[in-house]
Amino acid sequence: MSFPPLVEPAEELTIDEVRRYSRHLIIPDVGMSGQKRLKNAKVLVIGAGGLGSPALLYLAAAGVGTIGIAEFDEVDESNLQRQIIHGQSDIGKSKALSAKESIAEANPYVDVVLHEERLDNDNVFRVFEGYDLIIDGTDNFATRYMVNDAAYFLGIPYVWGSIYRFDGQASVFAAGLRNGKDPVLAEAAADAPCYRCLYPEPPPPGMVPSCAEGGVLGVLCASIGAIQVTEGIKLLTGVGDPLVGELMIYDALEMSYRKLKVRRDPDCALCGEHPTVDSLIDYDAFCGAVSEEAADAAAGSTISVVQLEHMLKEREEGGRDFVLVDVREPNEYEINKIPGSVLIPKGEFLNGNAIAQLQELTGDGAKQVVLHCKSGVRSAEALAVAKGAGYSDAVHVGGGVVAWVNQIDPSQPTY
Repeated sequence: MSFPPLVEPAEELTIDEVRRYSRHLIIPDVGMSGQKRLKNAKVLVIGAGGLGSPALLYLAAAGVGTIGIAEFDEVDESNLQRQIIHGQSDIGKSKALSAKESIAEANPYVDVVLHEERLDNDNVFRVFEGYDLIIDGTDNFATRYMVNDAAYFLGIPYVWGSIYRFDGQASVFAAGLRNGKDPVLAEAAADAPCYRCLYPEPPPPGMVPSCAEGGVLGVLCASIGAIQVTEGIKLLTGVGDPLVGELMIYDALEMSYRKLKVRRDPDCALCGEHPTVDSLIDYDAFCGAVSEEAADAAAGSTISVVQLEHMLKEREEGGRDFVLVDVREPNEYEINKIPGSVLIPKGEFLNGNAIAQLQELTGDGAKQVVLHCKSGVRSAEALAVAKGAGYSDAVHVGGGVVAWVNQIDPSQPTY
């Protein structure tokens, strides 16, 4: 599906800019006109993390005139495996500021605008306003749906990407152009789907692990981030056929790419014939961090790592007995652990196999069950299963092993 260019050309390129972008200028499909459009473009990148890092660097190198960075986090050492825009000396620094400094080194002719705040319903319209294109590098479903809806209402197209372990996805959602001021672009986007057309409902809470829980091959970020920038350049300059109405799926292990059709859903709650979503909603409630069962189970059955430390001391002194169960994956257990824990991955709870193990470990329920994971989300899901199996006094550890390392045993590594 071809599209007319999103932006008009700038008046001119300086002599220095002509020298810098000469390899673009000699491509007939880009040329002087296309490079001037890039110079005149305003692109917002959401997140300066795994996807945002390569996207920001290549947008800057390509000569996009104004780049916005929406990012509120700080650089952590665990980021450096994949977030190539940051370096060792940036640890502890604002990611947005670190990214801005790297962009200035890559291309001093780019104007960088920082939005150092967490996107929410109160600020998303203000942050998005004035940009021609959005590149979405977020890693949670609540923000993805909010980005989709806000972009649609404001009439801004956006390039979406997703990564997990060895797999990546990318697409262009241009349904918002139907709400824009340009009738030519609106006509071109007449059949363009939005993110809700592809994913009408978020996955069940806990079903899809985040990269922080499941991991990601660092170089995969470069592969998908480069696709996102490629699509952005095509949209801004009007060359080629962007991934509007198509989903690109990349398997790094098989080194395979395939494309699937994504059609506009006439029943889409946002962009369909009879929309039911006409304003921003409560996206955290819509997506849910944990299931209702897990939330109910955790209510009144959550302990802190400080409480757990006291319980472990009492167990060591013979004053009480309980079974501490780590529900993470074996490879996570190798990185760090709470002393005295046994490993039963969450999947064993979901398929029912964990109950027999708990019966053996607790002496048919004679001992209390204490569950923990990395942060407290997976252990809450496992807690719901344990309580459903009759372990009514079971509890889980809020904050999980992350809180344990931060508050109790900082000698262990984090991830």
